[in-house]
Amino acid sequence: MTAQTTGALPPMRKTLFDKLAYGFGSIAFGVKDNGFTVLLMIFYNQALGLPAKSVGLAIMIALIVDAFADPIVGNWSDSMRSRLGRRHPFMYAAALPVAISYFFLWNPPGGLGEGALFAYLLGITVIIRLCITMYEIPSSALVVDLAHDYDERTSFLSFRYFFGWIGGLSMGIAAFSLFLRPSAQDPSGQLNLQGYFYYGLTASVLMFVAIVISALGTQRHIPTFRQPPPRRSFVLSRSVRELRETLTHRPFLMLLGSGLFSYASAGIAAAILTYFRIYFWELSGDQISLLMVGNFASVVVALFLAPKLGAAFGKKTAIILFSLAGMILSPLPYFGRVLDLVPANGTPALFWFLFGTSFVNTVIVMSAGILGSSMMADVVEDSATHTGRHSAGLFFSANAFILKCVSGIGVFGAGLILDAVDFPQGAKRGEVPQNILTNLAIFEPLVIFSLSAFALIFIINFPITRKVHQANLLKLSLQNGLGGTNDTTI
Repeated sequence: MTAQTTGALPPMRKTLFDKLAYGFGSIAFGVKDNGFTVLLMIFYNQALGLPAKSVGLAIMIALIVDAFADPIVGNWSDSMRSRLGRRHPFMYAAALPVAISYFFLWNPPGGLGEGALFAYLLGITVIIRLCITMYEIPSSALVVDLAHDYDERTSFLSFRYFFGWIGGLSMGIAAFSLFLRPSAQDPSGQLNLQGYFYYGLTASVLMFVAIVISALGTQRHIPTFRQPPPRRSFVLSRSVRELRETLTHRPFLMLLGSGLFSYASAGIAAAILTYFRIYFWELSGDQISLLMVGNFASVVVALFLAPKLGAAFGKKTAIILFSLAGMILSPLPYFGRVLDLVPANGTPALFWFLFGTSFVNTVIVMSAGILGSSMMADVVEDSATHTGRHSAGLFFSANAFILKCVSGIGVFGAGLILDAVDFPQGAKRGEVPQNILTNLAIFEPLVIFSLSAFALIFIINFPITRKVHQANLLKLSLQNGLGGTNDTTI
C-alpha cells in the first residue's frame, strides 16, 4: 500500500519545534511516574498509615490490569481512522481524565479504615493507569511516523525523555521545597496532608496543559502520516493470530525482557530512594530539592549524550556500556556507608558526594531509557517485514507497560523490601534503628544488581543494528513500490 493509496502527503521536514512539541507531552508521564515512585509510598505508608506491602500490592494489581489494557489501546490506535489520524483522538480524549484522576490520588476521603483506604488506592490507581495509557501509547507511537532514520529517532526520543524527566523533577522539587514543609510536629515534612493537596492540584494542571500543547503542536503533521487500511470485519481468530505474530517477534521479546528487568530495578531504586535520603542519609527537604535541581544538569547531558553514543557505537553497544556503568556505580554509596568510607551525615562533604553520584546515575538511567525506546521504534519495521503490518501502537503499548513497571513493580518490590527489613511506619528522621538501615543498605542494592544483570543478558541478544534497520527500510520500500525511499507505508 503506497502513500498515494492511503492519501498521505509527502513528509514535511522535521524541525526543532517538532521535537519540542513531541517531547513536551511526556511531562504528563514524568509527573505521574515521579509521583508514583518518589512520593506515593511515603504518602500512603507514612502519612496515611497504610502498610508498605499493602501500598505495593495495590500498585502491582493495577499494573496487572494495565498489562491487559495496554495492547488493546495500542492495537486500537493502530487501526483508528479519523480526520485527526490514528493517534491524536486518543491524546485529546485523555487530557482531562488524566488530570482529574491524578488529583484525587492525593486527596482520598477522610476517615477511611485500612481496608477502605486500600480499596480506594487500588481503584484510583487503576483509573490513572488506564487514562495515562490512552495518552502515552498513541503519543509515543507518533515517533515512528515523525522519524524514519535510525539516529533521528533517538534524537526525537531524547526530547521525550528530557521533558519527562524535567516534569518529574520539577514537581519533585516543588513537593519537597514548597508543599511538604517541615514543622515542629513533623520535622521531615513528609506527613503534611495539606501539602499533598497542593501538590496534587498543581501536578494535575501541569499534566493537562502538557498533553494539550503536545497534541496541538504535532497535529500539523497528521496529513503526512501513514493511514491504516480500511477496517475489515472483526474475526476473533484472525485478531488473536495477528497479535500473537506481532508480540512473539524475537527482537521485541529480547527488548521486552531487558526492559522489564531494568525498569523494575529502576523503580525499586526510585521508590526506596526517598527513604534513603530521609532516614539513611538524614537529608532535609531543602537538601533533597537541591539534589533534584542537580539532576536537571543530568537530563541536559543525557539529552545530547545518548544520541551521540548511539550514533557512534550503535544503540545496542551504547546501552550495554550504560548498563555496566550503572551496575558498578549504583551500589557504591550504600556499601561505602556500611564500610564507613563515605562522609558522615550532616556534613557538606556528604551532600556533595551524594550530589555527584546522583548526577552520574541519572545520566546513566536516562540515557539507557532513551536508547531502549529508540530500539523499540526500530522493532516496528523489523516486524513489518515479516507480518506486513505496521504495529507501532501495539509495540509502544509494550514499551509503555515497561515504563510503568518503574512505578508498578518498583513500588511493589520496594514494599516487600521495606517489610523484609521491618522498616517502621510513622518513622522520624534520626530515630530508625541502625541495624534496620544497614540491612536496607545491603539488601536493596543486591536486588537492584541482580535485576540489572538479567536485563543485560536480554539486551546482549538484541539483533537489530543500524545495518539491519536500513535493510528493513529498503525492503519495505521496495515491497510498497516507493522506489527505495524511507517513507514506508504498510
